[in-house]
Amino acid sequence: MNRNSSARTLTSAVMACATVLLAACETINPRPKVDVAEVTYAQPAPVAAPLASNGAIFQATQYRPLFEDHRARLVGDSLTVQIVEKVSASQKSTSSIDKNGKVSAGITALPLLSANSFARASAAGSSSNSFEGKGSTENTNDFSGTITATVTGVLANGHLLIAGEKQIGVNSNVDVLRFSGQVDPRAIQPGNVVPSAQIANVRIEHRGRGQQAEAQGIGWLGRFFLNVLPI
Repeated sequence: MNRNSSARTLTSAVMACATVLLAACETINPRPKVDVAEVTYAQPAPVAAPLASNGAIFQATQYRPLFEDHRARLVGDSLTVQIVEKVSASQKSTSSIDKNGKVSAGITALPLLSANSFARASAAGSSSNSFEGKGSTENTNDFSGTITATVTGVLANGHLLIAGEKQIGVNSNVDVLRFSGQVDPRAIQPGNVVPSAQIANVRIEHRGRGQQAEAQGIGWLGRFFLNVLPI
């Protein structure tokens, strides 16, 4: 009995240690999670039933054109955004300064003194100053993709406020894409598609979480020395 109890106690202790080690490994190398987003857009207000039917086909609160393809126009509608952002800027400057000067003087004769006494009495001076500087700046940004956003609000002038998010998790990496902006309904093309170049106040965020993002970052000790070193 004592041996069996000792064996069971040893087995429990080994299992407990193994559980702690596995938990520690999971804590050291945690897997990034895909955030399941809740409903972020404002739900359209429920339409109260009219007290008496007006008998008309047209209802302002539920109007949808019959002779055009579906386009986003109300809160909660979806809209496909073609992200095509290409920005390129360059600046160059060149400056140069060159200045030279020369001064010379000599004494050939003085009253009551022989001219040969001043054969070597001369003075000369020269100065030179030059400067040259060059500078150039170049920035290129190219971003393309597609995301489906949701109408979160409608302004008084009919413009649509949209926001969308996409998260893709593969193994230990998560790719996150967020988009928001303001759309003029007249810019929406057939197929309920609008290019990002025709959207105002665009906000695009494309980030990664996981092993790839950690490999591209600088450790906290490296950041500390980069901040305190004078060079």
